[in-house]
Amino acid sequence: MFLSLDGIDGVGKSTQVELLSVWLTEQGYSVCCCRDPGTTQLGETLRTIFLKDKELEVSPGSEMLIYMTARAQLVEEIIRPALQSGKLVLSDRFLLANVVYQGHAGQLDPADIWQVGRIATAGLLPDLTIVLDLEAEQGLSRLDGEKDRIESRGSEFMEKVRQGFLAEAEQDPDAIKIISGFGSIDDVQQQIRSCVAEFLRQDHEQSGD
Repeated sequence: MFLSLDGIDGVGKSTQVELLSVWLTEQGYSVCCCRDPGTTQLGETLRTIFLKDKELEVSPGSEMLIYMTARAQLVEEIIRPALQSGKLVLSDRFLLANVVYQGHAGQLDPADIWQVGRIATAGLLPDLTIVLDLEAEQGLSRLDGEKDRIESRGSEFMEKVRQGFLAEAEQDPDAIKIISGFGSIDDVQQQIRSCVAEFLRQDHEQSGD
């Protein structure tokens, strides 16, 4: 089983990934957590170069391909082996983030990004993606410290990101679920757990477990 959490910057998904991982482990699952981009040596290096070096000129196409390169390594080195060993994989972002950030809010065609993404991952996509929804201004107000390359693009860009997530969820409601990120950490986590529990229950019924 492959799950991912996503949403605009500042929505709190990284915290929710950690809490969800603990809960899933308590339910008896062997959980492999990762972040995209990141986790692998190549992914973390590319993440640092792109997000932290804001003076580095990066074209929209190159930006998208940097993420794809990190993701291809993540799938090959971490995700696919974990799935093959029977683990439940929980990822902090995945391909949907590329589609929304560089597509809906950027200059690229979302359909092209989906196509390149399927090549980069050899067709591997999450069984379920949960998007935490929050207004752009609220998300950005939660960020601490110096903003990275993406966070520095401001509320107008981030609102386009948000609308991109909502649009993609509307197109594929079975695979992408929207949960409000407005409440307390515990409230949001309870909503996530309910969503994941229902999805796992349906999956077990379909597989006959």
